[in-house]
Amino acid sequence: MISIRVRLGVLGLALLTGLTPTTAASAAAAAPSPTVEEQRLDRAVPREILRRSGFDALAPRLARALQAARSYGEARRIVSREGSALWRRAVDRAQGRGPAGGDISRDDDRPLYWARLGMTREVRTWETSFGLADGQRAALLDELERTSRGQTAVRLPHGRGLKRILLTGFDPFTLDRDIRVSNPSGATALALDGTVVRTADGPARIETVVFPVRWGDFAAGAVERALRPHLPEVDLFTTVSQGRVGRFDIERTNGAWRGGFGDNENVGSTGTVPVADPASQPQWTTTTLPFREIAAADTGRFPVYDNTTVTEIPAGGTEPVVRPEGPTPGSTARAGGGGDYLSNEIAYRATLLRDRLGLHGTLPGGHVHTPVLQFGAGNTTEVTDPEFVRNRLDIIAQVKKILTVAAETS
Repeated sequence: MISIRVRLGVLGLALLTGLTPTTAASAAAAAPSPTVEEQRLDRAVPREILRRSGFDALAPRLARALQAARSYGEARRIVSREGSALWRRAVDRAQGRGPAGGDISRDDDRPLYWARLGMTREVRTWETSFGLADGQRAALLDELERTSRGQTAVRLPHGRGLKRILLTGFDPFTLDRDIRVSNPSGATALALDGTVVRTADGPARIETVVFPVRWGDFAAGAVERALRPHLPEVDLFTTVSQGRVGRFDIERTNGAWRGGFGDNENVGSTGTVPVADPASQPQWTTTTLPFREIAAADTGRFPVYDNTTVTEIPAGGTEPVVRPEGPTPGSTARAGGGGDYLSNEIAYRATLLRDRLGLHGTLPGGHVHTPVLQFGAGNTTEVTDPEFVRNRLDIIAQVKKILTVAAETS
């Protein structure tokens, strides 16, 4: 039955497009295999997190809807609807709306991550009844990624008396070291999306988006695509990621260098950060967040540092040198304050975009590194524990206070 339906779909594609059946069959390419990232779904921990959070039904629901689709346009509408619903469900759960859906803490970002991968795997491996060209499947996956990460749901209110803040977070990473990990920056994004903080200068509305830990997405312009429409509208932005143990860092300087560490697809990338118009690309960009005021404020139990250290190749030199006070004139970047991984890169891209939009002198923005989110002592197997939850909640609360200080002092 499946083979007959596929053949009829190929003939229909040929009639609609004017292609020969042979060419149409080539355009309706076979579904690719799951990615390295998606293959981790088959392990016990992701299955447990999905089951215990109630998010295990979402990928099967998408699969059923896709099987009923009779055209690419219908499939696109389904994917957009289900991706948006996943983001809303994760945000609502994190903010205490609706049922908790299991015994995994509401503030946990991992159900969103693993449910999204389940959904992208369904789209990636879907065998249609009508034929699906490679470009169409890629467009469906792109739509699912963007909608389920909140990138199409940013709603910034206008009018006087209300500040607008944009915050970005990340997926969990280093999953082959410990597949249980959570990313406090992603959890913060879910907890704060659409919320209002009260500052001495009045209320400030926070909108958030989440990014993948994949070099290829960044090289393809995912950061710029998501942020460009909104930076001219906001009063403050901050990219956020997980950094060092036991401390927050406000990263003063970001470097134009990729250090090669493997991403969530186990792919490394080494070299200059690839951006549009590389001829005008600077080696360094800087924060415009009020770093001194943030570091001096009492924002929570973790210390907050104004981090100025970078690694550079000095002008005329050949070997990397660590500079505690920041880069020297004419140097070449080898690591920003936030290192040479995607934390540094998102900070570099966002602040470079700020500068290229002519907003350096008017828009406060930069990068906040959170503490590493740690499990309780002795927990090497369980997916959660009370100390793990407490640490995540404390990090989220402290990021919120950091944003409040930044909004008040910018």
